[in-house]
Amino acid sequence: MKALELMWKAGKSVKSRELAHQLCLGVPPTNLHLVWLRRKGYVSSPEKGLYAITESGKEALVLPKIDRKQALQILSNVPKERAFHFYYDMDVYLETYAANLREFCDKIQVVDTKSLEFHLARKDFELWLLGLGDFELAKKMSGIKETGLLGEGLRKKVYEVVKSRCQELESLSSELVYVK
Repeated sequence: MKALELMWKAGKSVKSRELAHQLCLGVPPTNLHLVWLRRKGYVSSPEKGLYAITESGKEALVLPKIDRKQALQILSNVPKERAFHFYYDMDVYLETYAANLREFCDKIQVVDTKSLEFHLARKDFELWLLGLGDFELAKKMSGIKETGLLGEGLRKKVYEVVKSRCQELESLSSELVYVK
């Protein structure tokens, strides 16, 4: 379960050596775990030496499965009053907001890092994402908060996680629906 959780938190394919380091195990025992997880369908190997969590793996972590309709809903625009409004501090509005997850991803790259730190500490990102219906991304934000990252390191991590999620949701939302 710890290996699945680490792959899920990474939000991208990971090397077995990197996973071994995070699990405090050697590479051979980690590879044995990965083989077992792959046989169970919890992990895939998109490239030699890289491993990624599958939908079955996410279900094993008790993460809700997102279908095409939900992906479209999460990616859609919300009214301005439900948009994410960036602040630098209490009552210091940056006059910047994001009306959807893609805009949110773009704004993360340009807002002051103090704004990111402010909102992460207050769980504002998590709450907004829950409001969009994205439990998984909200949980990832909680995990980022636990890392204690600040400044540009925080910006990079938040951006990577949100961008990866946007790509995943866009892929789900663009899947063809076959009708008999």
